[in-house]
Amino acid sequence: MVDDATLEAWFCREVFPLERALTRFIRRNWREESDVLDLRQEVYARVYEAARDGLPRQAGPFVFTVARNHLINCARRARIVSFDQVADLESMDIQPDVLTPDRHLAARDELRRFEAGLEKLPRQCREVVRLRKIEGLTTRETADRLSIARGTVEQQLVHGMRAVADFMRGGSGKVRRPTSKARARNQE
Repeated sequence: MVDDATLEAWFCREVFPLERALTRFIRRNWREESDVLDLRQEVYARVYEAARDGLPRQAGPFVFTVARNHLINCARRARIVSFDQVADLESMDIQPDVLTPDRHLAARDELRRFEAGLEKLPRQCREVVRLRKIEGLTTRETADRLSIARGTVEQQLVHGMRAVADFMRGGSGKVRRPTSKARARNQE
């Protein structure tokens, strides 16, 4: 058990300097911008309580592990809808979004067009899009599964999604990479 003075000194010295990085981490990994500061405070509270039992050797990895775990728990809880919420929604006289035959047909056509656009992609690019957007894998999981770098996953995903979107809008759906001149301009 760590005494309060030591714990507070450690927290101010090791954890507070991580505030900007922690806020960016939460912002990147959480959809609701309005929740970011509250989530950061909850992470601080969890870190503080956990450190009472013993100060971690490295504050950074410890804080970000706590943050990751907390975001996962919050996401799980967000998927659970209480019966009261459902009852409130049912009491509001809102008509459900009916899937008419025309909308059903249009959705099927759109899905077929997406699949056709996906098939036009180069193999690796297609696999990255499939794993990230259809199977829901993380960048790291996709990189590990395909034995490629995370940066490559991110680039392939951007190129692939642009090409599929182009195809769905009636374009060629070809993966277009910036020319060396365009890359040089972007680096300036």
